[in-house]
Amino acid sequence: MKTLISLLLTVIATSAMAADNEPLAVLYNPAQPLDIASVVSVSDTATACGVVPATMVYVDHQGQSHRVTYDVMGDCTSNL
Repeated sequence: MKTLISLLLTVIATSAMAADNEPLAVLYNPAQPLDIASVVSVSDTATACGVVPATMVYVDHQGQSHRVTYDVMGDCTSNL
């Protein structure tokens, strides 16, 4: 019985982790090419001034989601 309960708790924990499949952000390395099939989102840095961090979420050709962070120069525009 203890084995059955342990197995059940393991399955529940594993499915909970699978449901939270938000990829961890990785710092962009220009020496390593990215396999980008489609871009899901990119940080909006239009109102930022100077060099700011940005994040891009993309899906590779195997269907895996990835999140990469990198530095970008903001556009210094405002919504006035």
